[in-house]
Amino acid sequence: MTENRQLIVLMLLSQLLDLVTGVGGLIVPLLIWAVKKEEIIDLDIHGKAIINFQLSMLLYSLLAFPLLIFLGLGILIWMAVGFLCLLFPIINAIRTSSGQYPNYPWCIRFIK
Repeated sequence: MTENRQLIVLMLLSQLLDLVTGVGGLIVPLLIWAVKKEEIIDLDIHGKAIINFQLSMLLYSLLAFPLLIFLGLGILIWMAVGFLCLLFPIINAIRTSSGQYPNYPWCIRFIK
């Protein structure tokens, strides 16, 4: 196993593709994690955290849809999800570059 912190930071920042493509922030880190998790130290930990975060944000977005239709509150949830999808990949990329582990609050652990 080798240490490649730059690839981990790139994987974390690839989540920002969600803001451009809608689903690229889940697919690209998933592919990198699936291919390289056995080769790079700590990539498995970061990959699981990213996948859990992305799935959690997707779930929150889907749950916001009925609230949008019936109460109009869904737009606030979508704005919060968008803000979190912008903020946490950047924060965790900075944390990773200094040797810390990712921290995603409000994240459901689908993969342990």
